[in-house]
Parts: sequence; C-alpha cells; structure tokens
Amino acid sequence: MASLRDIRKHISSIKSIKQITYAMKMVAVARIKKAQNSMLSARPFAIKMDSVIADLYSEMQEADFKKSSVHDLFENENDAKSVGLVLITSDKGLCGSFNANLIKKTLGFIRANKDKKIYFISVGKKGRDFVRRIKRIDLEFYYEMFGIFPKVGYIHSNLVSENVIKMYREKKLSRVVFIYNEFKSMIQQNLVEQEFLPLEKHILSRAAGASGISDFDFEPGKMRLMENLIPRHISSHIYRILLESQAAELSARMNAMESASKNAAEIIDELTLKMNKTRQAMITTELNEIVSGASALES
Repeated sequence: MASLRDIRKHISSIKSIKQITYAMKMVAVARIKKAQNSMLSARPFAIKMDSVIADLYSEMQEADFKKSSVHDLFENENDAKSVGLVLITSDKGLCGSFNANLIKKTLGFIRANKDKKIYFISVGKKGRDFVRRIKRIDLEFYYEMFGIFPKVGYIHSNLVSENVIKMYREKKLSRVVFIYNEFKSMIQQNLVEQEFLPLEKHILSRAAGASGISDFDFEPGKMRLMENLIPRHISSHIYRILLESQAAELSARMNAMESASKNAAEIIDELTLKMNKTRQAMITTELNEIVSGASALES
C-alpha cells in the first residue's frame, strides 16, 4: 500500500497538471472567437470567387475557348505518375485526435498512390515531422511552413498558393490534393481530402448553376481577366482553408483540455478518498496497538 506521503505527492502533481490544462483551455477559449470570426468572414469571399470564376469559365467555353487557352491550371495533360499533397496540421500537440486523424488520412492517400511519386507541401510542424519519418524514395518535400498558427494572415496563403502553383507546373503533376480539418462546430471537425488542381472539376461543379455574365463587356478582355483572377481565387481558398484549420485546432484543443481537466478532477477525488482510507487504516492500527499494549500491561 502506498504511504500517505506518496499519495499526497501524487495529488499535488495532478493538481499542477489540472492547473496547466485549465489554463490551456482558457487560452483556446479566448482565441477561438476571433478565429471563428475570421473564418466566417473568409467563407463568403471564397464562395463568391468560385461563382465569378465559374461564370467567366462558362462564358469562355460558350465562346469556344479551348481549356488550354483559358488557363494552364484548367488543363490536365500531365503524366499521372506524380501527384502533389498539401497537408495542413498544427504546430503543437495537446489537441486530441486533430493531428492523428490527418496523419491517418495521409497514410491512406500514400497507400492509394503507392505507384506514384508524391511531392509534399506541409503547413504545420506535426505534418512536417510525420512526413520526414516516412522512408520512401518516391516522397519529396517541396515546401514547408510552420509557426503561423494561431495568427494566420493573407500573406501566408499567398506564399502557399505561389508554391502550390509552382509545384504543379514545375513537377508536371497530374493533380494536387489538400488534406485538412474543416471547422464544423465547437465539438466537431470535418476531415477533408479535396482535389485542388487542376481547376476544371472544381469549377465545373459550380459552373452548372452559374448565372452567366454574357451581358457584360470585358476590359481588357476575358483572357486577361482570367489570368489575374485565378491566382487570387486559389489564394482566397487557401486562406479559407488555413482559417478553417486554425479554428478547428483551437476547438479541438479546448475540448481536449476540458476533458483532461475533468479527468484530473476525478483522479484527485479518487486519490483523496484513497488517502483518507489509508489515514483511517493507520489510525485504526495505532489504536489497536495502544489497546493491545494496555491489555498486556494489565495482564
């Protein structure tokens, strides 16, 4: 049986851990409102950019523009032997299954593309460290970014966007896929695997319901407009994805730390009960020894 001193020491350690987990929970709570507001503000802009690109794409298709002449990011004539993967994780742990689910999804992607060369872009230290541990000659790091959470800015999405486009063109990839967590609610995150490039499938899914802009005159022209809009379109979506991941991470950390604090409180209660029982047993033993000693003296 553990001594009273050991039990008290254990209780003290758990109380210290509880203070840390509670503090981390409160930090996440303080940050998540701002992260949610940023994310909710970015969503409508990204959706509107989809609509504008879809309308313009439909108009250009009706005008008999070839896919290759619309923009090179719409065509997919590259060799299917190489793909790109953009993995977005957190920089730190202690956020429940947030990173574990992403890594599991990434492993599934790697197995499904075992006959292809995979080029990685990693956002977040956890993803970078995971990919570096994989021993495969057909995996290659292209670009990494970390230390941006929880202060994601549009400059970060521009950097990621530039490298995604550069990787797609330079390595002649058949496609580029994003894997990330999307914020659903304070208690739920959606794990997303989204094909990002080429843009054709992404845009055509929205072009069917496009309102059309055939009544507009374009200056300096449709081609020039498309060339200027595509980088902004990609950057705005990556910005939204980074904000989604940031909000999802904070909510996951808040829930994980709340659960850890509750578990710590339960352990403290159990240890306190154990300490009281041990102390009571010691008192009972001492009383028995006193009574036995007194009886021996009387006899």
